Amino acid sequence: MTAHTHSPYLEDIPLEEALARWWTALAAANLDGPLSGESVALEDAAGRITAEPVWARVSSPHYHAAAMDGYAVRAEDTRGASETRPVHLAVDQQAFYVDTGDPLPPNTNAVIMVEEVQRQLHAGADAIEILSAVAPWQHVRPMGEDMVATELILPANHRLRPQDIGAAAGAGHARLNVRRQPRVAIQPTGTELVAPGSNLRPGDIVEYNSLVLGALVREWGGLVTRLSPLAADYAAIRDRIAEAARSHDLVIVNAGSSAGSEDFTARIVAELGRVLVHGIAIRPGHPVILGVINVPGTEELQEPRELGGSQGCSGEGDTNPQSAIRNPKSKIPNPQSAIRNPQSKIVPVAGLPGYPVSAAMTCELVVKPLLTRWLGQAPVDRPKIAATLTRKVVSPMGEEEFMRVTVGQVGERVVATPLPGGSGVLMSLVRADGIVRIPRGEQGFEAGAAVTVELYRSPDAIRQTPVAIGSHDLTLDLLADELGQRYPGRSLSSANVGSLGGLLALGRGEAHFAGSHLLDEETGEYNIAYIQRILPQTPVILLGFVQREQGLIVPKGNPKGIRGLADLINPDVVFINRQRGAGTRVLLDYRLRQAGIDPRAIQGYARQEFTHLAVAAAVASGAADCGMGILAAARALDLDFVPLDMERYDLVIPARFFGDAVLAPLLSIIRDPAFAARVQALGGYATPQMGEVLARIGPANA
Repeated sequence: MTAHTHSPYLEDIPLEEALARWWTALAAANLDGPLSGESVALEDAAGRITAEPVWARVSSPHYHAAAMDGYAVRAEDTRGASETRPVHLAVDQQAFYVDTGDPLPPNTNAVIMVEEVQRQLHAGADAIEILSAVAPWQHVRPMGEDMVATELILPANHRLRPQDIGAAAGAGHARLNVRRQPRVAIQPTGTELVAPGSNLRPGDIVEYNSLVLGALVREWGGLVTRLSPLAADYAAIRDRIAEAARSHDLVIVNAGSSAGSEDFTARIVAELGRVLVHGIAIRPGHPVILGVINVPGTEELQEPRELGGSQGCSGEGDTNPQSAIRNPKSKIPNPQSAIRNPQSKIVPVAGLPGYPVSAAMTCELVVKPLLTRWLGQAPVDRPKIAATLTRKVVSPMGEEEFMRVTVGQVGERVVATPLPGGSGVLMSLVRADGIVRIPRGEQGFEAGAAVTVELYRSPDAIRQTPVAIGSHDLTLDLLADELGQRYPGRSLSSANVGSLGGLLALGRGEAHFAGSHLLDEETGEYNIAYIQRILPQTPVILLGFVQREQGLIVPKGNPKGIRGLADLINPDVVFINRQRGAGTRVLLDYRLRQAGIDPRAIQGYARQEFTHLAVAAAVASGAADCGMGILAAARALDLDFVPLDMERYDLVIPARFFGDAVLAPLLSIIRDPAFAARVQALGGYATPQMGEVLARIGPANA
């Protein structure tokens, strides 16, 4: 097979079957169980996994110890003592002064606290006066009170916590035998890859997947070597993978796993060993490769070293050569397994897709379980919570989909809002509060469906999260930032569905508030008429937020000379619009009708984006010549702006949430002049009514 032959998917199988094939091959190679141990000093042991039980070598305490400052005595000598018949014991003969932690003198078995006795002369000798009898072993830590020699202190396969380190030290250990950390090499591939921080040209792709994958592997207990990116060169990639396999337990190849002419991973794995899986029925992450390769020669892993130069990537593995030695059991005794040479070492290889979301999620699905087994740990499931889906989602029937969602508790309901699902939208993972799995065979879910969310955050954090669904504005990002700064651990969950969509979400009880800027053409008033029409039975507080400048976002220098809406019908002008229901779309349509302009004459009127920044990005990229948006979005991407209107952007809050503790921090920030000043610094904003109740609308306020 030549390097330029297309490599189609071998198959499209369920995730469970794909993992079962991998586990079967790894089991045949004795690679499906815990790694061997290595000795580490206690100061380096926190977070590591015990490779064997830890038994107490000594008792703790290893002597009878005073638990208080006072006098050590024989309890029997104090019998009968009372205030009317005190007992006197001679110091240094019957009573011995001890500090806390001192060993008890011979023939003593109790300690009387120093404040409970009086020292005085008695019968011409130095003595203490005792006014009440003491029990044997009072205020004494007997030998072995904490742990007894030969007692089990910690079991094998236990993750060491700070208190465990102290217990091991108290039991007589200076070092512990812990599981060797799996060594994982990550090889990015792609001709277009450049290092983070590079000056970018069209076609360049910042290579950050290895940073994400490396951080995940470290989080799961592995040692990471990030290898420098390789262009799409079959021989170079093959040689690098083979070399990395000599000194690592697992090789991850990022990108090149699909079926294009430069997707070499499957053929390389087949040449070096055996492809077990190529194509899993999941979304995102379909073109996953699982395989094993043969490393001829020694049973020992050589010391890792950086391979292939640098492009902002470096080796990050342990420097201890002893930690690279695998248990000799790792040789495969079964001649029917994937080994070509029975004396070869077998190394698993995972080929992950190049899209960042696909790479991260498939790494969690296929790499995390392997590292967990190698470290002798049981899988840990994320916390789950039942939620109501806020909008309809459609999913391919033949694939299991992992849908990213934001989650919040609105009143008594927990709501989950789907995020953009593209495999390249890394921010969908950044913003996600959890994952909803859509099983194979399902075509999706209707709005209002009950779903189970696997949470990235704790249920307590979800309960404290305010949920905003409605029109997009940059000031909501500032509000979220202020919330996190002033109230650590708090976050704002927001979804951009337009002003009209936000009011509908409030009606369904899916949000605490909505940003809205819906202009009523008859009255010239913002929001009130729409609220009365869409939420007739919901008492609502209309809270002033910002006034902002709307207009046409155009490229720097305005090369098409656009001066107003009349220029949108020019045949060489390509427009980008906002979605139906967005306040910006409502304002545009209103102004077009006033000007007598037919929207059908505008090239691109039907193309939609869901945020002001997305419109600005379309203009900046050359995908459009102009779009309707706010001045702040134009400034954010260094674009020019043709002003048209100053509009009001309000917050619509159901009255039942206005005094809720979840919203209290946000309202405090909104009413702070320092926050208003930060908003005004964006440009194109005014805040004369920020935090002011503009209207109380609904049946209770009629």
